[in-house]
Amino acid sequence: MSQFDELASLYEEMAELPWRKDLEIPTVLGLLGDLTGAAVLDIGCGSGVYTRRIRSCGARRVVGIDESEGMVAYAKARDQEERLGIEYLVGPLPASEHGTFDLVLGVYVLPYATTLGELRALCTLAHEALRPGGRFVTIPVHPDYVNDSDYYARYGFRLSSEHPRQDAAPMTLTLRFGGHDVTVIARYWTRSTLEDVVRTAGFRDVKWRGYTMDPAVAAERGADFWRNYLTAPHAAILDCRK
Repeated sequence: MSQFDELASLYEEMAELPWRKDLEIPTVLGLLGDLTGAAVLDIGCGSGVYTRRIRSCGARRVVGIDESEGMVAYAKARDQEERLGIEYLVGPLPASEHGTFDLVLGVYVLPYATTLGELRALCTLAHEALRPGGRFVTIPVHPDYVNDSDYYARYGFRLSSEHPRQDAAPMTLTLRFGGHDVTVIARYWTRSTLEDVVRTAGFRDVKWRGYTMDPAVAAERGADFWRNYLTAPHAAILDCRK
């Protein structure tokens, strides 16, 4: 059983936390640009937080894939209720889908590769899924995150590791908000390894992107609230082109 099978409702609530709702999600959607008519694959789609938003942005076809049966079951149920026409799959992407997507998104999927081989396989999957010229936008743990269990606490989570900053080092992510107190294990990957793996998979124009926030939205909570995260975000954004 995946460590995420029972966490779909928690992930939905987490999408409403300020650091995701006001910072991460708007930044990612802004980077994706105009999706009208696009075919988009969301690797590690979870409960469908991004697939539903991508569909609402005008994407012609949206496919979500995840290894967690519980997450996909939740996402399918939401899709049936809202009649969005999103496709969800558990397991590997069929070979018939290779080369059919304009964009592949992978939000918090690379940190759950436990070996270098698994990390390479995820990036290879993204590359195989894309048409020539397509983009892979993915969010790994930031190589320069602050290893202090209290640093990100105000945002509803804690992230720390007892291991050196080396490839595949385990990290403890505790989601603590709204009555939830759940721990999952993620993996750290160095900046050089992340860049090497996506390039080896065949990507070019590999860029690290920063976060952006509407000044009016930022002012609602004040500079002090956002200071820790904007100074040292726990997650980075990689933007790659096939």
